Amino acid sequence: MVGRIVFLTDRPLSEALPAIRALGADCKTEPLAPDSLAHLRDLSPAIVVVDGEENPEHAFRLLAVMARERHTFPTVALVGRADLDRYPWHEVADDFAYSGATEPELRAKLAMLARRTGGAGEGAVRLGALTLNTETYQVVVAGTLLDLTYKEFELLRFLIQRPGRVFTRSDLLQQVWGYDFYGGTRTVDVHVRRLRAKLGVEHEGLIQTVRGVGYRAAAPPG
Repeated sequence: MVGRIVFLTDRPLSEALPAIRALGADCKTEPLAPDSLAHLRDLSPAIVVVDGEENPEHAFRLLAVMARERHTFPTVALVGRADLDRYPWHEVADDFAYSGATEPELRAKLAMLARRTGGAGEGAVRLGALTLNTETYQVVVAGTLLDLTYKEFELLRFLIQRPGRVFTRSDLLQQVWGYDFYGGTRTVDVHVRRLRAKLGVEHEGLIQTVRGVGYRAAAPPG
């Protein structure tokens, strides 16, 4: 199943999209308001559903803002059948659904959407708010797409595929750069520093320093 679903709606979930409760997904509701967009990234959604059944014009405007801001998480417009042709939903959302969707229909739709947009599948590796896709070579942290070099990506991938395990700088040089690389261990420090800068203050702790030994990816919670 997909990760967290953030649902922008002013209605109870049982009224807006009853089948979503049967999915057993982590679903968080937020008001259908511009203020909710400001902290969407902090919620680390895998998919955002916007309720446009009662107020399609308002929902369309919110989706348009999200599209302009180029959020990386996929969006679903919940629409009434009579409003499907009234607005160009395809220009602002990645998919649509009706409130009367059944649980199997909704499960399949969301899984296919996640697969289509790179949010699921065997290529996705997750750690906290970070999702790394080994098929598309994309890294997303809390909804933000990172611009990484090839070696930064490979170093990050090596570490987060082995969370909690400590590697020396020499280990990382051999495993990421190759046995025939003649650069010094400072190369590792430089790349870690750049990675942390790109992860940002809030998420730089995903790469931890073990004093006197080397580095590790943070162990998953729990």
